[in-house]
Amino acid sequence: MFTPTRAAALEALADFIPRAGSQYARDRNIDAGPGRDNVSSLSPYLRHRLLTEREVVAAVLEQHRLSSCEKFVQEVMWRNYWKGWLEQNPEVWMRYRRDVDELAQAGETESTAYRDAVTGHSGIDAMDAWARELIETGYLHNHTRMWFASIWIFTLGLPWQLGADFFYRHLLDGDAASNTLSWRWVAGLQTVGKTYLASQSNISRFTEGRFSPEGLATTARALVEDPLPARSALAPPEPSPGGRQWGLLLHEEDLDGPSLLAEHPLVGASGHASTPVTVPVAVAGFARADDRSPLGASEVVREFTRSALLDGVGRAQSPVPREQPRVLADTFSSTVLEWAASEKVDSIVVPFAPVGPVRERIDTLRAVVASEGVTLTTPQRRWDTLAWPHASRGFFPFRERIPKLLAQQGL
Repeated sequence: MFTPTRAAALEALADFIPRAGSQYARDRNIDAGPGRDNVSSLSPYLRHRLLTEREVVAAVLEQHRLSSCEKFVQEVMWRNYWKGWLEQNPEVWMRYRRDVDELAQAGETESTAYRDAVTGHSGIDAMDAWARELIETGYLHNHTRMWFASIWIFTLGLPWQLGADFFYRHLLDGDAASNTLSWRWVAGLQTVGKTYLASQSNISRFTEGRFSPEGLATTARALVEDPLPARSALAPPEPSPGGRQWGLLLHEEDLDGPSLLAEHPLVGASGHASTPVTVPVAVAGFARADDRSPLGASEVVREFTRSALLDGVGRAQSPVPREQPRVLADTFSSTVLEWAASEKVDSIVVPFAPVGPVRERIDTLRAVVASEGVTLTTPQRRWDTLAWPHASRGFFPFRERIPKLLAQQGL
């Protein structure tokens, strides 16, 4: 369903744009099954930034007024909102990771109920079809994800963390913020006390009669947790790096190097911004999809991530072409140092990564390369810098700021 290249992403965007207005607003909640064309299906590309949010919104606004395509723009902004919220509440991510580890170590992933749910043998026809679709394609309709999570938690009585982990391991567009916080929302943790209850009538209506599951839970008591600590302050954007011999190191969170570098002209060795060094002496990439979970990632996710990384590195290194894009091995920190030494790199530029597995890898790498006298800088996209400070409360206050945020982006 998804070819992991920017060229394919641009083609999919062009195909969707005519449908991004009132047609999308009217039909977006319907899940007619694989092959659906009432949604954009751009999320795997946006999640890896083979497409950027700004260029997608800009392309849609060229053909539609904001009042017409508002629902689609809001869906794009939801991902930014989730990322900004988790950036200010990293304890939520750390708790989730600990919980998954502990549940797996306790044998919960070997239970019959869990195994039946993740292999499509729960006995609920809709759940079983959705589990198989997710495993085979790496994708589920957004409305279906809500139904699945609700049935998992309230009908099957399984831990929400393992449901989120199942999604994260299989979704091509799975990211730490959207996935974790969406499951928490269904469970009544994200908006405290407010749960989402899947119903037979709603599923039947919005699957156009494909599914009408019986025996679903009729109540959904919100889960509870220990209070969260106070919000963390957002880290200030890092200054552009200095150094003439700099290398670009891409990862699976942001694979459009050219547009990132266009936002952040790099300071030359003389230290004057008027002498930017815009061409890296080397480009490489690293990705490790299995870091998503102690159970690893699906082969579909691994292959998409690997191929998307090759595409991103290949495009970014066009000024310094190689026969084969350079992708670093899983040993990672030592391999990065070997790459920097072989290319005579004294400064490494890595796209900023939000809270999640890639951030954890970068934090480890930063300390290692610093000990060898190599600087590491993580420039952040203006789209995130502008939006994330407003993700401290619920989505609705954030939504009210969308027109202003777009104006700040020149849209």
